[in-house]
Amino acid sequence: MAVTDISPAQARELQRNGCLFIDVREPEEWATGMAEGAKPVSKGELESQACHHLESFGQAAVLICAGGKRSSACAAELMRQGYTALYSVLGGTQAWIADGLPVTPYLVNDFDRRYARQMTLPNVGREGQLKLARARVLIVGAGGLGSPCAFYLAAAGIGHLTLVDDDLVDLSNLQRQILHKNINIGQSKVISAKSTLNDLNPTICIEIHADRITDSNVSNYLKDIDLVIDATDNFKTRYALSDACARLGIPWVYGAVHRFEGQVSLFNASVPGGRGLCYRCLFPESGEGPDAPNCTEAGVMGVTPGLIGVLQASEALKHILGIGRSLVGRLLHIDLLSMSTHETQMRPDPECLVCAANSGEGKVATP
Repeated sequence: MAVTDISPAQARELQRNGCLFIDVREPEEWATGMAEGAKPVSKGELESQACHHLESFGQAAVLICAGGKRSSACAAELMRQGYTALYSVLGGTQAWIADGLPVTPYLVNDFDRRYARQMTLPNVGREGQLKLARARVLIVGAGGLGSPCAFYLAAAGIGHLTLVDDDLVDLSNLQRQILHKNINIGQSKVISAKSTLNDLNPTICIEIHADRITDSNVSNYLKDIDLVIDATDNFKTRYALSDACARLGIPWVYGAVHRFEGQVSLFNASVPGGRGLCYRCLFPESGEGPDAPNCTEAGVMGVTPGLIGVLQASEALKHILGIGRSLVGRLLHIDLLSMSTHETQMRPDPECLVCAANSGEGKVATP
């Protein structure tokens, strides 16, 4: 069945008779003006979520774009899906304007303008952006890793960010912890972070707690959380997060830095769900001690936690959107001095104290 092309005048007449009229251009195009009465729904969104906009397979709808090609292609795709009463406007909005038909300004709201470039991505779209807006992410640590990670998650539109850190801003932090400024020295890091993130994106919710995660309180912070970011340099906190997330089936993104090197992975273990592989499969016992110096003792190049924190944010966004290939089962190691990377493949440890009930063979070798 071929797509029915109609003139702007015919489209106007169908619209007057109650036919659904949809502008399938992108948000930045809508801002230049729209055919009066058209509903703004991008081509990608309409093709993937047609049922949200068309009440039935037989509902009549007129599609319009800039010049007519996209609306025709979109109508063809919807017909392939089973929709039958679709029309495409020949010449699109350009012809509509040339024919002197009414045009109205599209009042782009903050959401559409703020995330326009992100929603243009075919594997994100408006539906993906709404997923990000509904997501609740816990970031433990507002320092070197937490700063870039929180910055980009807030900018990307994560609807609810919870930040937990019990430290104060120090002058020595400013070389890498970009959430904080000179005027914040001596202030609680979470208060400083909230101020910076609110300035960046006032449309999202930032919840803060000046606290340190422990075995005894970790469950309090995991209620209604979709994903956790470990942005700490504290082994006790990391093990508390990993164990609790494994028990509750909450995915968490791991990141660690040492001087010019860093590591990133995503753990998604759940004893009830049987998915397997937690942090204790990799490191069964805490390595805190003289062999595991922190940034104060070992030093760190500021860009190292910056890069690792951004990669943590990337893994978080991919997981929430359900796109790409995650680092589950893979430990990514980056050496900035040699600008080299390598991966360690990880498998569940059948003798793991936390997730031994999960399937899997063998124990990962420590990198």
